[in-house]
Amino acid sequence: MNTSDAHATTSAPALPSADWLALERLKSAGPRIARAAAGLPDRFFGLGVAACTAAVASFLLVQLNAWPPHEDETLALFVGRSSVGSLLDIVLGQRGGAPLHFLLAWIVAHTGGGLTALRLVSAVFAVGSVPLVAALCARLSDRTTALAATAVVSASWVLLFHGIYGRMYSLFLFTSALSYFTLLRALDRGGRSWAWWALAMLATVATHPYGVLVLASQGLYVLILRRRQLREPVIAFAAVLVAGIPFWRADFVLAGRFDVGVGGHGQKLSGPISVVRYLRQVAGDFTAGYGVVLWLVLGAAVIGAWYLTRRRDTSALLVAAVIGTPTFAFLVARFGSSTAPESRHLIFALPFFALLVAAGGVAVGRLLPYGTGVVLAVAGLAALLPSEVAWGWHKTPPLFTGESRVRIETREAAAAWLASTSRPDDVLFAYDPLYLQAWERSSRVSRTVVPRADAGLALRVLRSQKHALGRGVWVFDRSDTNNFVRRLYMPVRIPEPRSAYEVRAYGPFLIIRTRRPTLTPRRFLEDTRRVMLVGKDLYLGDADINYGTAIRALASLEEK
Repeated sequence: MNTSDAHATTSAPALPSADWLALERLKSAGPRIARAAAGLPDRFFGLGVAACTAAVASFLLVQLNAWPPHEDETLALFVGRSSVGSLLDIVLGQRGGAPLHFLLAWIVAHTGGGLTALRLVSAVFAVGSVPLVAALCARLSDRTTALAATAVVSASWVLLFHGIYGRMYSLFLFTSALSYFTLLRALDRGGRSWAWWALAMLATVATHPYGVLVLASQGLYVLILRRRQLREPVIAFAAVLVAGIPFWRADFVLAGRFDVGVGGHGQKLSGPISVVRYLRQVAGDFTAGYGVVLWLVLGAAVIGAWYLTRRRDTSALLVAAVIGTPTFAFLVARFGSSTAPESRHLIFALPFFALLVAAGGVAVGRLLPYGTGVVLAVAGLAALLPSEVAWGWHKTPPLFTGESRVRIETREAAAAWLASTSRPDDVLFAYDPLYLQAWERSSRVSRTVVPRADAGLALRVLRSQKHALGRGVWVFDRSDTNNFVRRLYMPVRIPEPRSAYEVRAYGPFLIIRTRRPTLTPRRFLEDTRRVMLVGKDLYLGDADINYGTAIRALASLEEK
């Protein structure tokens, strides 16, 4: 053995990883047991991960346009049409939210892309998350457990749906998983590895406001694990806190818009019971929310937590930090009446929950005698994956079946009419997907969109226009999932006074437009109030919210 080999054998990393510690503890038990602890051979592990990645990529590419266009996707592309300076001002100073996602939407919009290209970006990050999750879980456990966890993640509705949804959630999964992976490397190697972690963490907090929970969970993990060796981590965390100031500001702007905070007035998740119910819903959306299946999954996760604690205690500590940090935050946070956490907000915890479930199956397989456990574990995984797909079908049927032909054809007809009759000075209300489809047909479609559900931001947009306001345009969709009753046809209803508006109905879509320019913010808001009365009369879900926006904005004008 040469000198370098001897050094490699006797020296340990600055802070040993879970893999290193576990294998070191098993060396005295012999090479056969150490190999068993590592799990599958590299070749089989790689083939399994490649199969999961290929399956996810195939599904997302085939179903990329199955889900109907959504207003949040329209918002990203319309904001992306601005200059970089305007984009940063809107995202960091006015709307808050996800600067990195909007920057990617800017690239899509300025390279001539539309909704399909934006969704392709989501698909790329979802597909890229699969091998990244595999690498992260392999570092926290063994290759057998990691492959099982990767399969669970690959079939999850949360991954598949957000892999085609043109928002920031697949990007959030990718950047957060990368930040956890680089954190473990930095703890092992130190030095420049902390710079790579800092970059990954900055990308995470630039992707979603809940990135602060990712940062907090990692800080808690490092604080407990390192205690006396905190110099490098403190420097790295301080650098992230300082460099992330623009993103913290954007998060405060978003929280202010939707009244999210800690303590004081506002709504909570109604105490520990509601937090537990929410976390149960998250676990169901991560895997399968059917009653019996979910209880079996939760049972496997409990066994997995016990097994991981016994075999990889530092890994169990990280999983506890990842799950415990948002749980504590939800217990003390308050949420405004217009917002509440959903399962997608915790997508960063998906790999860790899947790891617990997989570890539970591996524990059963290894602890029960005579091969019984292996059969049960394999059968359980084989039953869980179809259940996950079935749950996704239950949650969002169009993701698998596509939307109806009637809706597709009538939306195209409505967008064609808008494209052919629009004027550049029109004022569009809300980021309706019809505007996006019309914009892709004609450059004459207006760039001025008044946000809904935020009276302050709506007024800000109206007042920022340098010229008199053009015609007001509003769109209703009777087939939208927010409606009490969904139909594929729309009766023609005209606001009062009838002579002031022109109306077109296409299947479930109703387009209402003023015949003359609205000229002032007050007149546009008055027209919005009248138009929303039509929506309320048709029992359309968003009409109540939009009506309230118009009333509050008018009241603010009166105060001036």
